[in-house]
Amino acid sequence: MIVLGIETSCDETAAAIVADDRRILSNVIYSQEAEHRAFGGVVPEIAARAHLDILDGVIRRVLDDAGVGIGDLDGIAATAGPGLIGGVIVGAMTAKAMAATRGLPFMAVNHLEGHALTARMTDDVGFPYLLLLVSGGHCQFLAVTAPGQYTLMGSTVDDAVGEAFDKCAKMMGFGFPGGPAVEAAARTGDAKRFAFPRPMKGRAGCDMSFSGLKTSVRQAILDLPGDTLSDTDAADIAASFQAAVADVLADRAAHAIVEFDEAHPDGKTLVVAGGVAANTALREKLTALCALVGFRCVVPPPALCTDNGAMIAWAGIERLQLGLTDDLDFAPRPRWPLAELSGAERSLPVA
Repeated sequence: MIVLGIETSCDETAAAIVADDRRILSNVIYSQEAEHRAFGGVVPEIAARAHLDILDGVIRRVLDDAGVGIGDLDGIAATAGPGLIGGVIVGAMTAKAMAATRGLPFMAVNHLEGHALTARMTDDVGFPYLLLLVSGGHCQFLAVTAPGQYTLMGSTVDDAVGEAFDKCAKMMGFGFPGGPAVEAAARTGDAKRFAFPRPMKGRAGCDMSFSGLKTSVRQAILDLPGDTLSDTDAADIAASFQAAVADVLADRAAHAIVEFDEAHPDGKTLVVAGGVAANTALREKLTALCALVGFRCVVPPPALCTDNGAMIAWAGIERLQLGLTDDLDFAPRPRWPLAELSGAERSLPVA
């Protein structure tokens, strides 16, 4: 079984072809960073137009790279939400048109489920497992027991951690995207120079908060002499901020592991997914935590942590194997909480 996956939920125009034996036959990602850099973030209208201009060529390339034709596919999957609705519509409608003309099954994939199931493609992780989903717009712990079966255990009460990375990077003059820039600067910085807070550390439960940490970074920058940050100052702030984030997430993960282990003693696996999971310091911190508590820590390769078509194709395979296909009147959704993913949630008609 091979499935084409299409991902257009934000500023990457991506497509991939994946087989049910976990082989990625082709995977193409066109990043729109250049289109959005001047604005310091993603502009939804620009992103949607770029998807519309680029997607057909990206799909042709993945088919050519994989050496298959549309008639060789067993199904077509596309991100149908959550995300910037203009881009989501472009990808979903393209997938629907291809499925309709070839009589192929169509899978409307929740973008977050793509991240959630990636470790099953890369590392053959079995159910159940604890998931830490960390990205620009999402930060939550979930118990994963099957495709479409997610129990929310904790989430951020304000900002997502990826948003905090991007906004702090902008304060430090690193530009967009912020996460990789902060990590690069932190490599030469002193992580102990700035005593940034660890919001909610030690509290019961596994909810998170990052707005106060972001405010502390801003205040530290304002307290420094001069009108511009030196390279040393920026590196030290980046390292101190990154260390604070890693400490907070490790503390919250420790609480989540205890709760998850009580409910699912046969799990023993923490999966970290989403764009922020590509951060090396965070990966190392969570891997060390899991080693202490007897859990396996699984983080997909960095290229599969950020948005990509392979994760959507794999989620499509998982759903297709269970007979979970969607009608062509499925309405793309700008908001689609992963914990609400169920049969009832997947049958919304076109508005």
